[in-house]
Amino acid sequence: MINRIYLAGGCFWGVEGYFKRIEGVVDTECGYANGNTKNPSYEDVCRKNTGHAEAVRIDFDDNIISLEDLLIYYFRIIDPISVNKQGNDVGTQYRTGIYYTDEGQLPIINDALKREQEKYIDKIEVEVLEIENFYDAEEYHQNYLDKNPNGYCHINLEWANEPIVRSENYKKENDESLKNRLTDLQYDVTMNAATEAPFRNEYWDSFERGIYVDITSGEPLFFSTDKFESGCGWPSFSKPIQKDLVKYKEDLSLGRRRIEVRSNSADAHLGHVFNDGPAELGGLRYCINSAALKFIPLEKMEEEGYGYLIKYLP
Repeated sequence: MINRIYLAGGCFWGVEGYFKRIEGVVDTECGYANGNTKNPSYEDVCRKNTGHAEAVRIDFDDNIISLEDLLIYYFRIIDPISVNKQGNDVGTQYRTGIYYTDEGQLPIINDALKREQEKYIDKIEVEVLEIENFYDAEEYHQNYLDKNPNGYCHINLEWANEPIVRSENYKKENDESLKNRLTDLQYDVTMNAATEAPFRNEYWDSFERGIYVDITSGEPLFFSTDKFESGCGWPSFSKPIQKDLVKYKEDLSLGRRRIEVRSNSADAHLGHVFNDGPAELGGLRYCINSAALKFIPLEKMEEEGYGYLIKYLP
C-alpha cells in the first residue's frame, strides 16, 4: 500500500535527493508546508515570513519500507535539537518537522521521537503536526541534485545506503553471565577498557568476508569490506556499519587525548578512532580490539540471524 508523509529537514534539495535513494520510496515532491499564505513562491518563503517550512512530500510503499524505518532514515540527516537551522541554512523555513496525513501515523511518530530523545540531553525540537497545506515548489527545485550533481547539499547522501540495525534487539548480558562466557581478556577489554597486545590477536590480519559484531551483545558493528591493513597490529576499519552503532568518549589516559569507541547497546569498550586513516576511505581509522569482536563469516550470517545485512555487504 502506498502511504504518504511530509518531512522537513532543512534545505529540501538535499532532503529530496536523500529520500529518493531509499528503497520503497516511490515518489517525492519539494514544496512549502503548513504556512499562512496560499501558493507562496520561493522568494515569499525566504523573505516574507509566510510561516512555511521547506518540506518534501514522500510517497512510500509500506510493503517495502515502514514509516518506522523511514523515520530512522530521517533522523540520520537532521540535528533534532537545532531550532530553525540545519547545516548552513538558517530561518524558520529550515525548521525540522514531521507532518502526518492521518492520525494512525501519530503513535509511530511519537515512538520514534521517544527513541531519538534518549540520545540527547537537550529537548528535541522537531515539529509534529498534521499536514494542513502543501504547495509544490517551483520546477527548478524538483530533483535539483539530479539536474545539478555538484549542487549545494547539506546532507551526506551516502547515509541512505546504510542498513537499519535495531540496537534494541541486541541486549547486553548481566555481568555474571559475561564473566562465565567471555575469556579473561575479552572481559577485561570490553568491561575495563584494557588493550590487547598488537599483532598477537585474532583478527588483526584476517580479511575473510563477513561482519564483526560486539562480543558482549551480538550487535553488528563493522563490515569486513571496510577493514584495511594499517600496520598497527589491531583490526582497523574505515567506518561502522551504521553511524550510530558506536558512541564516542574522550579518553585522557596515557597522558594524551584520544577518542574512545564504545558499542551503542551494550556500552562495551571497543578501541579508539584516529584521523590517520586512508583519505580515499574517509580518513578515519577505527582501531578495535579483536577481543571485543566476534566474526560472523558470510556463509553463517543467515544462520546466525544477520541475513538482513547480506545485501549491504559489498
